[in-house]
Amino acid sequence: MLLEGVRLVADGLASGLMFECIVYDHAALEATVAGRALSGLLRHAAYAVPASERAVAHAADTIQPQGVVGVARWPVVAPRPSGVTLVLDELQDPGNVGTLLRSAEAAGAAQVLATRGSVDLYAPKVVRAAMGAHARLSLTQDLAWPEVVQRLAGTPLLVADGLAATSYSAVDWCAAPALVIGSEARGVSAAARRHATGAVMIPMRGGESLNAAVAGSVILFEAARQMAQAASDRHDA
Repeated sequence: MLLEGVRLVADGLASGLMFECIVYDHAALEATVAGRALSGLLRHAAYAVPASERAVAHAADTIQPQGVVGVARWPVVAPRPSGVTLVLDELQDPGNVGTLLRSAEAAGAAQVLATRGSVDLYAPKVVRAAMGAHARLSLTQDLAWPEVVQRLAGTPLLVADGLAATSYSAVDWCAAPALVIGSEARGVSAAARRHATGAVMIPMRGGESLNAAVAGSVILFEAARQMAQAASDRHDA
């Protein structure tokens, strides 16, 4: 996967990603404190190649790559032993998907599964929006729905649906169900609905609906809140 910019490349190095190659413009990195620190690390790395500003720009996916671009192997991260599983059902907007990965990591999700028809989880725009989550979050993509169900092994499957009767805050997220966030344009698929054991909605005081990334993040952090409260209650008992 392609990582661009000082923050992403430095985070990848700190997280132990296996880089195939990093090209960097020494002069550009010297312009900031973080860049100078990264330049110091790269100067002694066999896979890091000093290059011109033009060469770095050609290697980059963005217009302004901040002087450094790296190519790393996809990390292999085991699912967390507890937490909600986030299922991305044909989500196609890279920014939304990257934001959801970032929220899933921050909220302590167990893993993320993406169905066929979803955007490539390792596409450059997704990686940039996820801000390093790829290095620490278990990701599996290109799954058919029977494969999703098999991986969940009887875990309750809740779809996010604005027309559902149950509020997301009324669900016991400590039971670690799976949460399905559907396509930005069409919502959850017919296949997801066939396999779902329930549906949840976010009460709204106005507006038609929430952005997919916002809706998923709100629910993930409610799950995190409930789990933290349960852990606190056990500690106090």
